[in-house]
Amino acid sequence: TSSGVFLLQMGWGDLGAFGEPSKETPNLDQMAAEGMLFLDFYTANPLCSPSRAALLTGRLPVRNGFYTTNGHARNAYTPQDIVGGIPDSELLLPELLKKAGYTNKIIGKWHLGHRPQFHPLKHGFDEWFGSPNCHFGPYDNRERPNIPVYRDWEMVGRYYEDFKIDLKTGEANLTQLYLQEALDFISKQQASQQPFFLYWAIDATHAPVYASKQFLGTSQRGLYGDAVREIDDSVGKILKHLQQLGISENTFVFFTSDNGAALISAPKQGGSNGPFLCGKQTTFEGGMREPAIAWWPGHIPAGGVSHQLGSVMDLFSTSLSLASLQPPSDRQIDGIDLLPVILQGKLIDRPIFYYRGNELMAVRAGLYKAHYWTWSNSWEEHSKGIDFCPGQSVAGVTTHTQEEHTYLPLLFHLGRDPGEKYPLSFASEEYQRAVERISGLVQQHKATLVPGQPQLNVCDQAVMNWSPPGCEKLGKCLKAPESDPKKCSWPH
Repeated sequence: TSSGVFLLQMGWGDLGAFGEPSKETPNLDQMAAEGMLFLDFYTANPLCSPSRAALLTGRLPVRNGFYTTNGHARNAYTPQDIVGGIPDSELLLPELLKKAGYTNKIIGKWHLGHRPQFHPLKHGFDEWFGSPNCHFGPYDNRERPNIPVYRDWEMVGRYYEDFKIDLKTGEANLTQLYLQEALDFISKQQASQQPFFLYWAIDATHAPVYASKQFLGTSQRGLYGDAVREIDDSVGKILKHLQQLGISENTFVFFTSDNGAALISAPKQGGSNGPFLCGKQTTFEGGMREPAIAWWPGHIPAGGVSHQLGSVMDLFSTSLSLASLQPPSDRQIDGIDLLPVILQGKLIDRPIFYYRGNELMAVRAGLYKAHYWTWSNSWEEHSKGIDFCPGQSVAGVTTHTQEEHTYLPLLFHLGRDPGEKYPLSFASEEYQRAVERISGLVQQHKATLVPGQPQLNVCDQAVMNWSPPGCEKLGKCLKAPESDPKKCSWPH
């Protein structure tokens, strides 16, 4: 069985199937109607790079190294000047799938370290078309180089120079390029009868948001909605392609997101997290609960809805299970195999851990969520207009100083209060029962936790994308400044 994972940056409330009122995602809504909707599905971190590392390793970022110890409970990711990346000691899903004869392709954003030693083709992928970082810019190629776009081992150009994104109009044809890459790859694998793993990780809904000409101005939701409509259209075309080639019943497809919608760029360039509190960067539900759809015609009963607590890390274990492979036994794997859930409607009892940096901020078990720390963002950032919870202030919950609740966790019942607005009374029997259960899970988790070497602590201008492999052929090598490693500063 081949597998496809679509990983985007969208909020729980961005799809019609999850209640988005403008109903502009007909293809994803149909995918949900033909497959299974997960209402309680989570990412492993409220930012892109750590959650992508978690998806591909099946392990929490605190184990695989995608975290920082600079400052307490800081979110960190992989900008151009980050020195670290995915360690060689980590085993990635495509490396393991190779053992079962899979051909693996990544299309879009890698974000697991941009230096040559962290290249996706060194970690099990056979093909790559996309970029190591996000499409930020344009940069001046003196202070900061523009971000390269790769085909396999070598760069083929840079964003804004060779791959245009018009920041005035929001026009870019990148999603169309990424769609064509996916269709061509699937056709090639079908012709050679090879099982494949396709990781389609496009970034059109990440600010600065973009869409191609035929989608611009077509949404009620502005440019962000245009980008969502183009992604929806692309997913529809990929699923239709699988059906036309006659391989849809042999292909397991999963659609989800790497973090909640970024409300910092709302409302013009930010999505919706539905009824949930806050957004990307936070460990409230809006930052980590994701839209998720599993699709596998002939295997997954149509119209299914699951309340299984799921995680992007489960895609690691589930994909291995589809390939009849066992997860590695020499390390802690946090993902679980979702096939019994998807195929037999089972519910597996397991907790969800919400980390920020190396701090366990909150834990969900069943319908209860306990916050051991609360923090939205600092007063300093907030006073500059950086707000991860615009229009949503909950006294004592969305705090701008880091508040510790280790001895008396703030407890919410997510069934009655999905927006985390009404903490349960400390004195209630319900509170005591739930906290006792969650405390046991936390003790167990912490007792066996061996943190990985933190990869997101050191920044150095010299390691930016000055001269990526292939730059000589294009005449696009830039001179790197002197190496000057520093502690990365993570304000959030």
